[in-house]
Amino acid sequence: MLVTIEPKRQRPEWLRAPAPVGDNYRRLKQLVQDLQLHTVCESAACPNIGDCWNRRTATFMILGNVCTRRCGFCAVQKGGPLPVDYDEPRRVAEACAALGLKFAVITSVNRDDRKDGGAELFAMTIRAIRERAHISGGCGVEVLVPDFQGSHAAMDIVLDASPDILNHNTETVPRLYRQVRLGARYERSLDMLAYVKQIAPGTPTKSGLMLGLGETLDEVATVMRDLRAAHVDILTLGQYLRPSAKHLPIIRYVSVEEFADLKRLGYEMGFRHVESGPLVRSSFHAADAVQ
Repeated sequence: MLVTIEPKRQRPEWLRAPAPVGDNYRRLKQLVQDLQLHTVCESAACPNIGDCWNRRTATFMILGNVCTRRCGFCAVQKGGPLPVDYDEPRRVAEACAALGLKFAVITSVNRDDRKDGGAELFAMTIRAIRERAHISGGCGVEVLVPDFQGSHAAMDIVLDASPDILNHNTETVPRLYRQVRLGARYERSLDMLAYVKQIAPGTPTKSGLMLGLGETLDEVATVMRDLRAAHVDILTLGQYLRPSAKHLPIIRYVSVEEFADLKRLGYEMGFRHVESGPLVRSSFHAADAVQ
């Protein structure tokens, strides 16, 4: 049985991410600015931005950079939604082609103001990337989608564009949902992931959790079993890092050894690929999961 150890409040050395540097990083940053695009790498203050961008993997955030939900862990701006920019898919595809990206992750803010939750823009972006990448040798596409408020019709729109990976994060354990994921429901997220496999069984599915918010490792293991029951293929597990004093506190730092134990457990449960470590995020080494 996995047992939670006592909290460690001082930030450990293994959470020191290298500073973002390198030619690919600088080129992508400049192009994102020039094309007026958003990346979750920047908006959510991801510690791996330098590593991923230099690997020519980027996570673009469509449908604006203002979220209609107020999750307690997220650094993305909250408030009234921005108008939908129907030229955004073209500009994302232009950025992918200009940089010769081998793999792109597309995510979005929650758009509960829209009937389809933004699914139309996801599909348009996937197709736009594929059209441009056909000339330059191809670019894999993973989509990290919201729950679309449980709309199977919205998920159908995304799946019709045939993403290489369909990702939807459960984020935390059911007991903490009211604190961590306002407006979301654990059962709804599991249902949406299971639905993908019903409609497109050949599409790899992916989900991830943040650790250190007060969950026990036994609760994490239960969520992992639930995800496998929904036939999820790929799992990511990482340490929650507090974006600011206004966000949920870190209850504890999970050790490197515990992350390694969870990775082994994930493979024992049958996940096809597991990324588990303090600095792991949803799109961390995303291209590796495809391979």
